[in-house]
Amino acid sequence: MILTVTLNAAIDKRYVVEDLKPGNVCRVKECTYSAGGKGLNVSRVAVIAGEEVMATGFVGGHAGDYIVEALDGQKIKSDFVHISGESRSCINIYDEINHTQTEFLEPGVFVTDANAEEMLKKFLELIDSAEVVAISGSVPKGVDSTLYQQMIKIAREHHKKVILDTSGKLLKEALPFKPTMIKPNMDEIRMLTGRELNSREDLIQAALELQKSGIEVVVISCGADGSFIACEEGVYQAVVPKIAAVNTVGCGDSMIAGFAAGFSRGLSMTETIKLASAISAANAMRMETGFFMIKDMEELLPQIKVEKLNY
Repeated sequence: MILTVTLNAAIDKRYVVEDLKPGNVCRVKECTYSAGGKGLNVSRVAVIAGEEVMATGFVGGHAGDYIVEALDGQKIKSDFVHISGESRSCINIYDEINHTQTEFLEPGVFVTDANAEEMLKKFLELIDSAEVVAISGSVPKGVDSTLYQQMIKIAREHHKKVILDTSGKLLKEALPFKPTMIKPNMDEIRMLTGRELNSREDLIQAALELQKSGIEVVVISCGADGSFIACEEGVYQAVVPKIAAVNTVGCGDSMIAGFAAGFSRGLSMTETIKLASAISAANAMRMETGFFMIKDMEELLPQIKVEKLNY
């Protein structure tokens, strides 16, 4: 089983408009709603891929009830800590004419120390049934990086693989606790190293430094250019075929789900990289966020090229 953690769960709202002009009234052509937050995107994708998933985190109010109901409808098991206040909404606006996406991300409800303690207790209850833990996204108000640190520590003590996908201070302050895997993008790895990293060689060396510091798998995502992976087996480059991308929001979460599935199944690193890359690319081919079609993934899988580099 894969245990996903979404401390800042949300209702994701996707609006499709023709021509977004700030300051003007803008009518929405289409809108879709889904249970969101990065960890819930991971949950949804992992279930589509055939994995058993348990989702946890914080939810509150009527919005929180909607999130739980939406997950139930997608066959995602959940066990959340319910808190006072309303879970946040996040809005993604897609402009059909200009082909741009604009996001508005609410900060989330306030979490008390007692709520955080309850979350840790629940995490301890759930972790024994999991092979892999995926901790994703931002944290709500009232929570700092120590909660992620404690979760990573617990997961490692229970000999579970733990994937951390966050950014900024949360990511930097969690590194000493040695998550099994991190997936920084190019901006994030520059932040972690304090260096410009303008070349492919620079990026690979930075990934190797992080991997040698005790993080078993470091994945640097480069968007349409694929990714670099530094791990115990060596350094790999994954190259994806050109696709007709429709919506790239959620591709990173889909990649996390693919790695979690590969770890859970005990696949080789090459097979895991291929699976994660194919699922991520398949996500980009669909309008929904954190969603893919199995047939798209199966068509892409043999086209993913994974090369082991000489390092």
